[in-house]
Amino acid sequence: MSIWLTRITPDPRSAEARRDLNGTTAMNLHRRLMSLYPDDAGPDPRARFGVLFRIDDTPTGPHLLLQSTHEPDLTKLPDDYGITLSRPLDALLDALKPGLTIRYRCAASPVRKPGATTRTMYNLPAVVPLTGTHADEWWTRQADNAGLQPLTLHSHPLDAARATRTPAPGTQERIRHARTRFDGTAVISDTDLLRRKISEGIGRGKAYGCGLLSIAPARNTS
Repeated sequence: MSIWLTRITPDPRSAEARRDLNGTTAMNLHRRLMSLYPDDAGPDPRARFGVLFRIDDTPTGPHLLLQSTHEPDLTKLPDDYGITLSRPLDALLDALKPGLTIRYRCAASPVRKPGATTRTMYNLPAVVPLTGTHADEWWTRQADNAGLQPLTLHSHPLDAARATRTPAPGTQERIRHARTRFDGTAVISDTDLLRRKISEGIGRGKAYGCGLLSIAPARNTS
C-alpha cells in the first residue's frame, strides 16, 4: 500500500482557497479535501483513504500538506486554487531503519481523559486539553508509541481547530480541538510502529487538521 503526500500552495487570489484556509472553521477544508477522493467509501471515508492534513505557515504564505493511502484527484480542485505536487512516500518509508536520526513535525491535539471518579471530584470534562510541559510529556509518550526516541523537542501552541457538524437533523454539535505543533529530532527505535503511525496519524481531531506526522532524514550538521 502506497502513501501519497501532496503539497498544495494556495493562490492568495483564489476566493475559494481563502475560504478554505479561514481559521474560524476547519470543516470547509475537510470537505474540500475529501472531495478529491471517491464518493463510495462507506461511512468513514477519511479513515478508508487514510486522509490526514496540516497547514504549515511559511515565509511565502500557508502551505497545505495532504497525506492519504489513495492518490487524490487534484483535477477536482478549482482551476485557480493553487500549485499542487503529489508523490508517493514509498522510497522514504522503505529507507527507515532502527538507529536512523530523523526530523519530525506533528500538529496534534494533546489531551488527558480523566477517570469518572476524578471528573466528579474536580468537576472536569471528559477530555482535558494539555498545554506547556503537560503537552510535551504527552508528545514524548506518543513518540515512544510511534517507534521514536526524541532527541530534541520544540513545541508551539496553535489556534484551536473549530468546526460545527450536524449529527442529526435539526441538531448542531460544536467541535473544538486544542492544537500544539511539535518539532524536533528523534532516533527510530521501531520501523513498523513508525510506518503505522505515519499512516494512521496521532491523537484526536484527524478530520480537522490534527495528527499528521511528517518526517525527513536529519541533516548532518557535523
